[in-house]
Amino acid sequence: MKAVIPAAGHGTRFLPVTRAVPKEMLPVGAKPAVQLIVEEALAAGAEEVVLVVSPEKELIRRYFEGDGVLAPRIRWAVQTEQRGLGHAVLQAAPLLAGEKEPVLVLLGDALVAGEPPSAAMAAISRANGGASVVGLEEVPLERVSRYGIVKGDLCEGGDGRVYRLSDLVEKPAPDKAPSRLAIAGRYLLSPAIFGLLATQVPGAGGEIQLTDSIRRLLAEAPVFGYRYPGRRHDIGNPAGYLECLNGFAAAK
Repeated sequence: MKAVIPAAGHGTRFLPVTRAVPKEMLPVGAKPAVQLIVEEALAAGAEEVVLVVSPEKELIRRYFEGDGVLAPRIRWAVQTEQRGLGHAVLQAAPLLAGEKEPVLVLLGDALVAGEPPSAAMAAISRANGGASVVGLEEVPLERVSRYGIVKGDLCEGGDGRVYRLSDLVEKPAPDKAPSRLAIAGRYLLSPAIFGLLATQVPGAGGEIQLTDSIRRLLAEAPVFGYRYPGRRHDIGNPAGYLECLNGFAAAK
């Protein structure tokens, strides 16, 4: 299995500190956040990690190319313009040409305290013939317009956490949302997603939305959702980063 970690965002919500340090390099305990995400990918079975970075994030590359950090095969893709998450993931496509197994995508500014979901998602995929799986969390109705929201039916077994999806909507109005289950920073996607992203028209915010391409993928093959038990933390802003530090401290 291969993993892609989009980490090219400018970190504008964390200025001025991100002028010097990428948000993905902010420490959580004794490790930078992005190392914890790479370790989650490896624990889920990833044998290779593609980090998608912007040109100014050379610090991330220098860190992982240093001695004694980690020993996976890490490859690099550069996103020179910000055109949405789907566009960021697409930058990894040339490095994954010919890939036949589902590709794990972990957002570089989303850490999960408690039980990381990627290994469970990989197990769900294997149990369903290699199907795509997206990580989910339940959000308040007034916040659904910030996320990709799914529609689906609860599957038998799975501890009440696995859904067979029938639709996805990017950032719906509360009265249009099909549920309160939001896509939450973790994806395990058929490699067919890259071809769909390459032809994806801009969606919400004028950006290439990964959710829109997953919706097209859903028309071709099964996609499952996993409402994971861990708590996701957005480290892209100071308040979320502080919650992350507290969450990881409490989880130990």
